[in-house]
Amino acid sequence: MNLHQFRFVQEAVRQNLNLTETAKALFTSQPGISKAILELEGELGVDIFARHGKRLRRVTEPGQQVLRAIEIIMREVNNLKRIGDEFSKQDAGTLSIATTHSQARYFLPEPIAQLRKRFPKVNISLHQGAPAQVAQMVIDEIADIAIATEALSEFDELVTLPCYEWQHAVVMPAGHPLSQLERISLEDLALVPLVSYHTSFSGRTRVDHAFAARHLKPNFVLEAIDADVIKTYVRLGLGVGVLAEIAVRDDPPGGDLVWRPAGHLFGQNVTRVAFKRGAYLRSFVYAFAEMMSDRLSRALIARAIGGDTHDYQM
Repeated sequence: MNLHQFRFVQEAVRQNLNLTETAKALFTSQPGISKAILELEGELGVDIFARHGKRLRRVTEPGQQVLRAIEIIMREVNNLKRIGDEFSKQDAGTLSIATTHSQARYFLPEPIAQLRKRFPKVNISLHQGAPAQVAQMVIDEIADIAIATEALSEFDELVTLPCYEWQHAVVMPAGHPLSQLERISLEDLALVPLVSYHTSFSGRTRVDHAFAARHLKPNFVLEAIDADVIKTYVRLGLGVGVLAEIAVRDDPPGGDLVWRPAGHLFGQNVTRVAFKRGAYLRSFVYAFAEMMSDRLSRALIARAIGGDTHDYQM
């Protein structure tokens, strides 16, 4: 058996058992993939896939165990490559970060600037997406690290650690009736049109739960995935915005928008970082994590990735 066979099996599953697409993804021929998989099955003495004619239909029960073993083998192969890179290029390479818009726009610029200053030979690759997409990028080893508020802890393949806490804010045009209030209530917000995040972003579920707990029905007239869009429509008078405080706290005073903290309404949210379980991380990845939060030490991350089952909370 060899690594080519393992890659073929792994990619066939990723391509929903479509060998034509598998061949395209791996730049090889479909007959070659079929032959290699059959040879691996013959060597193992089990069928990895159930077939109908020449088509793969499903992964068999022993095939599921084979896939788990292949995942471990391929992960360690990638770790070997990273170890080689680590010791041949101690302070150079690419840090690949998967994150949401709010984190990329408002939280990450400072630690990224610090990293570039300390490691000038390290380039940054920034991937943005929904929280579930961000998690999958780390699982698929497109990214070294994920940063998001939602979804990361839902994936068994990932180790997640708390990074920082944040609260929502209510933002409105200067002169709006709510701007006269120092402490806004849920009842106040239930009476006006609202503009906020899509339900899978930036603590929106916490907002919905707060209204539901008080038996109130908010009127969300527009949902978006990033805070800049929310602020744009608030300026246009479409509604009052509910967004992450980090997106407004550095806005200069006296502008066309005013905001009020809303932690007393919606509680505290936790942004988390995630790494692939068992992954080998280069030194500058650990350094970047420490730059993001004083809660994230190299020793803590290494223990978590290595299999420490401690429940890491704030």
